[in-house]
Formats: sequence, structure tokens, C-alpha cells
Amino acid sequence: MLNPLTQVPLERLRRRTSVKWRQFPDDVLPLWVAEMDVDLADPVRKAVADALELGDTGYPAGNDYQQALAAFAQQRWGWQLPVERTALVSDVMLGIVELIKLVSGPGAPVIVSPPVYPPFYLFVRSMGRAVVEAPLRLGRLDLNVLEWTFQHVKADRPVYLLCNPQNPTGTVHTAEELSALASLAQTYGVRVIADEIHAPLVSRSTRFVPYLSVDENGMSLMSASKGWNLAAMRAAVAISGTDDLARLPEEVSHGPSHFGTIAHAAALREGGEWLDALLASLDDNRKLLKNLLTEHLPEIGYDPSEATFLAWLDCRALSDDPAAFFVERGKVALMSGAGFGSGGAGHVRFNIGTSPEIITEAVRRMAASR
Repeated sequence: MLNPLTQVPLERLRRRTSVKWRQFPDDVLPLWVAEMDVDLADPVRKAVADALELGDTGYPAGNDYQQALAAFAQQRWGWQLPVERTALVSDVMLGIVELIKLVSGPGAPVIVSPPVYPPFYLFVRSMGRAVVEAPLRLGRLDLNVLEWTFQHVKADRPVYLLCNPQNPTGTVHTAEELSALASLAQTYGVRVIADEIHAPLVSRSTRFVPYLSVDENGMSLMSASKGWNLAAMRAAVAISGTDDLARLPEEVSHGPSHFGTIAHAAALREGGEWLDALLASLDDNRKLLKNLLTEHLPEIGYDPSEATFLAWLDCRALSDDPAAFFVERGKVALMSGAGFGSGGAGHVRFNIGTSPEIITEAVRRMAASR
């Protein structure tokens, strides 16, 4: 299987009209938003083309997506996903909003562990909810801080949003860490909702542990969108260890795209070979980025992760606002760490879901900008 990250030349990438390629001028290398520089996996392309040929452009029906996800989860993670306790939602973040409304008390705060995916803040605050931080420690869950926070949040049924694997650090939480979190949640009456959108993107040398495999009261949102680059084809699966999803408003099921469910199911059922080639290529890109930074920008701290196609770079030795610094001086667009909450200032998120040539050119430009 060919490396999916080397099949699309830069000139063709620049013809794309998604936000990654339209946010900045053409002289900027865009390595900021979480889109990969790949073509569709063949099974996904065929499934969508067949639907178009058939005129199958109506509303989604059935649970083929959930069944495909369950088969993938059993094969990859040895986990029996409870299909009967799932629901289709339009995407992971809108699904999280619906689950927060479903299981928490009115106005109850939402706990997060920064630095973490910025929409955790944006969507929660848009709901009129407060965000309470229980920061990571050296990129991992700090169970002492979590316990203190769970104990002192006084509210009716608060929620903890878990990012598993973690965005932006790429940390893969262990079974021991997740079991300890589940125990704390049960003790202090906190409901855990896990964003597991990056679950397919865990290196094959590392074990991914679905949160619901350790917490029967937990909830999860999963999707094929990050693993197979399907953000345009919206669909996600909400999963619960309990029967709570039966109480979701009926209109929530109207959000997923029929093309989305078709594409995601095809990716999960038939896109394993493509995914394995991608995972191997991401491992190579992490090593490449580490070597390039060590040689050309040793001031930047970077610990290669075990998951996602995102790299978290500590640039505090170079600039207080490194994202602005690199885009202005080096024409490289990276995601500013400021929006990731406490611990994000002075950092950037670098998208390695691209070719080795683009990564190499980006680091060259970054080094020249000093």
C-alpha cells in the first residue's frame, strides 16, 4: 500500500477549497487545522460514487454505520461496542453538546483538562455553561487535581469532558489512568463524556482503551472523520454504557448526512489497509519532525506522541506568540496554543498529516524566520 501522505502534490492541494487551503494566502504553508493532505481511501471513494450513481441522496436510515464501528472496535481494540446503546449525531462536538444537556443539571459546569481542543471551551460557553479546568501534568491526566476538582465542584450532575486520545498532545490514556478516572467520577457523581474522534489514529505499537470499556456509566462520541479525512461528510456515533440515549430529542438524528454514514461505514469496514499505511507514515513523520527540530530548531520542545496527526510544540524559548511569529516571518501557519486553555501559551499545534517534503520545508522556513 502506498503512503497516503505522499500522493497529492502541493499544486493540487492548493486547488482545494476547504478552510485549510483558503484561510491564508498561497505563499503560506497551512499546517494548522486538522485536515490531512490525502486522497480518499478507495473503498470510501467507491461507496460515495456508487451512491451518487444510484441517486441515493436521501435521508440516512438503519444502523450500518454503528455496526461497522462495532466490527472495527472488536477487531482493533478487542472491545464489544453496544450497538443497541448508540445514536447517530451530526458530528462529535454537536453530539457532545446534546449529551451535556441530556445528563447534566441545568447550568452545571463542565470540567476539562487543558491544554485541550479549543471547541471544548467554545461550545460549552455557547451553552451558557462555565468551564472548570483540571490541567494535565506533563501531558497526562493528573488524578490528584481531578479528584480535588471533582470534590469541589458544587453543582447538579457536573460533566467531565475527556479527550481520548488527547488533542493536542497526542497522549494515549492507559487503562489504569482511565479506570482511576472512572472511580473518581463514580465517587463524586461526575458524568464522563469522552471525545474519541482520534481513536483510529493510535499507533499500532500502542493500545487504545475505549473509555466505555472501563466505565459502564460513561458516554463516548466516535467518528471516522479524522482517521480517513472525512470532515465534509458529517456523521458521528454517540455511545452510552446506559440507556440514556433513548431520551435524546428526535430531531438530533436529523443532523447526520446520508453520504456521511455511507462514507464512514465504508471506511471502517474496508479502509483498514489504507489506515495501516497512514499510521506507519505518521510514525515516520513524527521521527522526521523530531530530527528536523533537533537539527534546525533545538529551542523548540517536542515529544513525539503515539496518536493523532498533530504535534504539540513548546516554542516559549522563541516567542510569546509563536503562531503569529511563524506565519508572519516564515509563512507557515500553525495553530496557536493560546486557545487550548491553561498551558497552551507559547505553544503551537503542527499538523503532520502531510508529506515529508512539506514538513521539511515548513521547518526550514521556521528556522529561517528566527
